[in-house]
Amino acid sequence: MAYEQNRTVLTQLVSEKGVIRNISKHRNPDGTLDVAGNMKLWNDAIARFQQIRLWEHGTPGFDNRDPLQIEPSIVFIPAPDGQKRGTVIVAHGGGFTWRTGCEGINVADFFNRAGFAVAILTYRLEPYTRRDAIADMQRAVRTLRYRQEKLGITDMIAVMGFSAGGMLAGNCATHFDSGNPAASDPIERYSCRPDACVVGYGAFSPTAFPRPFSPSPLTAAESAEAQYLSVENNLTPETPPFFIWQTNSDDPRHSLNLAWQLQCADIPFELHCFPGGAHGLALADGNNDLDMKLPHVMHWAELCAEWLSELGF
Repeated sequence: MAYEQNRTVLTQLVSEKGVIRNISKHRNPDGTLDVAGNMKLWNDAIARFQQIRLWEHGTPGFDNRDPLQIEPSIVFIPAPDGQKRGTVIVAHGGGFTWRTGCEGINVADFFNRAGFAVAILTYRLEPYTRRDAIADMQRAVRTLRYRQEKLGITDMIAVMGFSAGGMLAGNCATHFDSGNPAASDPIERYSCRPDACVVGYGAFSPTAFPRPFSPSPLTAAESAEAQYLSVENNLTPETPPFFIWQTNSDDPRHSLNLAWQLQCADIPFELHCFPGGAHGLALADGNNDLDMKLPHVMHWAELCAEWLSELGF
């Protein structure tokens, strides 16, 4: 089957700890973040896969403003049993400035082994905008539906992300459309509404808890953008169900606030707040940049896999 080789590459990368970069190596000698080293690690890893570029003939608005960034793409890995399954799009974190590999590669490996098709998303970072990143994930949802038969998947798509990726997933679960039937690009004729959203430790309520993620006071334009990006402010009856997890030491107010608003809007959700841990745990299995293993927190992934299965993925 096409893209089957991607699973072999995924397994190799995880066994090699190929995208794990200990936090002690995150900074240059002068104290600045080693963005170039981080981006090279991700780019080299993604180059080992067969990729699907989200815009085959060139990403709108993509240019050479940041030579460290590659064009938006997904790495698709089919379900391990060869059956038609729903697909989980996995979006790494990194504050929209770099890429935390364990939150992309390693998480995708877990959910693929759990029985799902997965797609690892490479989305645009700063100096591109949050709107550009949202467009990339929306395009990934449309692309998977457009290629549904060729990829051997169902049309059920979940968006999953961590930290910045969790914020991105939440935005795509609240800003979507049903496609444009008159579009000349056939991919744009497909809906970008996800069927489920998984958010891990994201700061997705910048209006309720603006600091340290937003300046204060905000200009009118900044306030309008913060409202757009605040997930709980954009819930509708069409919003898909959410799975939310965070650790209490990582300030769970964002997750608690989102869960409360989902309850008020009568949107299904599952919430897990674990008592211990830190930001950036990914699977919490020790294979993360923090070198931190927390067996209790590790259960989030098993619980999430069960939740997705019950939704029909």
